[in-house]
Amino acid sequence: MKRYTKGLYMSLGMFSAIPLPRHLWDDACLHLLLPCFPIIGILLGALWWGVAQLLLLSAIHIVLIAAILTVTPFLLTGFLHLDGYMDTSDAVLSRRGLEEKLRILKDPHTGAFSVVMLAILFLWQFAAVYAVVDLGKNLLLLVFIAVISRCCASLSLLSLHAMPQSGYANLLKQNTRRSHTVFVTVVAVFAIAASLLLAGLPGLATVGAVIVGFAAAMAYSYTAFHGISGDLTGFSLVISELCGLIILGVMP
Repeated sequence: MKRYTKGLYMSLGMFSAIPLPRHLWDDACLHLLLPCFPIIGILLGALWWGVAQLLLLSAIHIVLIAAILTVTPFLLTGFLHLDGYMDTSDAVLSRRGLEEKLRILKDPHTGAFSVVMLAILFLWQFAAVYAVVDLGKNLLLLVFIAVISRCCASLSLLSLHAMPQSGYANLLKQNTRRSHTVFVTVVAVFAIAASLLLAGLPGLATVGAVIVGFAAAMAYSYTAFHGISGDLTGFSLVISELCGLIILGVMP
């Protein structure tokens, strides 16, 4: 049990910006980071929902509420996945050969495509969050959006071929077993069932949109690079959560 607790603590430190009392790292628990990723999603989603509840109790204008909730998930992760979204956008939209795309993916400089895609992302995310808040949608689904997106990310990293150049993906895949994939799948099934029970068809449609959005983004980027990496996973995760928010905002 101590090993699993250590793995969860390490995962929290790697995949979130939540301050921790001390730094902890144990290579023997490295294989537990991906199975713990959806559990971190529960915590981050609960914090996202909690911020929403506090804001709704205040006298803050709805536009400001929507703006705060738009950036909250990125603040909670220290912009980790947003960085991957921008890097991948720069690379895949360059429409260059594989070697050049790989070079752009690892380039620390910000390109024009990433800036444009960042603006598009925040425009759509703000609009979706505004609709969700304005129409009084079930904000508890924010938790399930965060959980399902991370289940998809974990399953992708566990199942797909990692790019040789991606130290991040290859590191996380070390010593992982079939039981890890089964665990993440079970978490995903429970999250889907819970969203249906708590929110009915809108809940199912929301998490379904997260899955479809992640699959589409991953298929697009995976095909472009012939492998998966941390950046591609972040790219797909960000898009999947946006898809979930949009569907939540438009569902009756």
